[in-house]
Amino acid sequence: MAKNYDYEVQKVYLEMMLADAETFVRCQGIFDSTLFDRKLQEAAEFVNMYTKEYNVLPDYDMVNASCRTDLKHPGDVKEGHTNWLMDEFESFTRHKSLERAILKSADLLEQHEYGEVEGLVKEAVQIGLARDMGTDYFLDPKARLMGLKDKNGQVTTGWDSLDRKLFGGFNRGELNIFAGGSGAGKSLFLANLGVNFALEGLNVVYLTLELSEALVSMRVDSMVTGISTRNIFKDLDDVEMKVKMIGKKAGMMQIKYMPSGKTANDIRAYLKEYEIKAGKKVDVLLVDYLDLLMPIGKKISAENLFVKDKYVSEELRNLAMELQTVFVTAAQLNRGAVEEVEFDHSHISGGLSKIQTADNVFGIFTSRAMRERGRYQIQLMKTRSSSGVGQKVDLGFDIDTLRIVDIDEDEQESTNGERTGNSSILDSIKRKTATSTGENNTPTDDPTDGASVGKIRGKVESTKLREILSNMGSDEEY
Repeated sequence: MAKNYDYEVQKVYLEMMLADAETFVRCQGIFDSTLFDRKLQEAAEFVNMYTKEYNVLPDYDMVNASCRTDLKHPGDVKEGHTNWLMDEFESFTRHKSLERAILKSADLLEQHEYGEVEGLVKEAVQIGLARDMGTDYFLDPKARLMGLKDKNGQVTTGWDSLDRKLFGGFNRGELNIFAGGSGAGKSLFLANLGVNFALEGLNVVYLTLELSEALVSMRVDSMVTGISTRNIFKDLDDVEMKVKMIGKKAGMMQIKYMPSGKTANDIRAYLKEYEIKAGKKVDVLLVDYLDLLMPIGKKISAENLFVKDKYVSEELRNLAMELQTVFVTAAQLNRGAVEEVEFDHSHISGGLSKIQTADNVFGIFTSRAMRERGRYQIQLMKTRSSSGVGQKVDLGFDIDTLRIVDIDEDEQESTNGERTGNSSILDSIKRKTATSTGENNTPTDDPTDGASVGKIRGKVESTKLREILSNMGSDEEY
């Protein structure tokens, strides 16, 4: 049976709301006077504005006199009547909003603005009263924490040292960003993460907007099989056998190229199509990379990177939350980060808004010497679900197979010690210099006897300074 939302029904809505202030307050979140019949729009607007201004409902005589209506008190309103009103008014508001969205969409369809059409329809469909009252914090702490653990997943990254900093790994529905300079290894990290997740039995989709599917696949061949990239074509049979054997125990890994300029809607459509054809739910989504995506249906100047990245990052995070997937992408560091060894938010290229939206942001640091020794460093620039901000994680890198792996804690400490060695030596030099300048500064003459005060001499051991610096240089040669 089709529901009727004619003038008489809408009049009953207003009459019942005027009879009970609590009921009106509960409906106020979705109350829109423009959705009512034209004969009732003025009265609905009057009630809404009067309540906001004076914090009390007007009586029937005030509304009737001001708006030339004939609203009457409905009499004794029972709880069942109120429940009916809540359900019916919610359905009425959603129906009228969707009706208006469809009418507005006609012109947008002619202009091929599909993103805006989807936004209007989705906003109308999602209209509803607040029925979820949230979490009672003190009610059942254990069940609340177990639910958080089970729901979010705490999916391991495959690197135990990073997992410890993140209190277990990545959560589903969060936006994780790996930021690095040009050629720093952003795509390598995403590919390695994809391999780690697939080997854990998860279904992974790797979307590349920069590299070709063939190149990404060949890199993954080396990571999975342990065969050097330069020997992949020499050992094709061996590569095929190892990939197929490992694939039997691993999850799915799908690599797809998309041209730059795609939107979150394009990604959503692809994932839905893939899930239907493959019959599997996507657990992990890797996008290489965020800066090459565009917002949905928003005409934004190419120079306004803050707004562009804000929309893109928010849409991607909403997509991750909607699909309940682990979402990882990458971003570019600017020129100011080239000479830096510690990154902060000012080194992010483009709009800072993507960092504000992201849940976890990691800086990728390496140098020529570190790469030769097989080392990468991850700097935790932002974390929402852990206390790891400002901490660093060293990872091993196999330059032949492109595999990034954990290293022992002893190796981490030695790496950190080497990195900080030069700065600690310079600090000791400064301390020695300061001490030497402060020695023998007490004048030998008594200033109270009227005699001239002796000169205060500062002794700087420049010879020792040169020797220490020269020793540093000779150590580096060895």
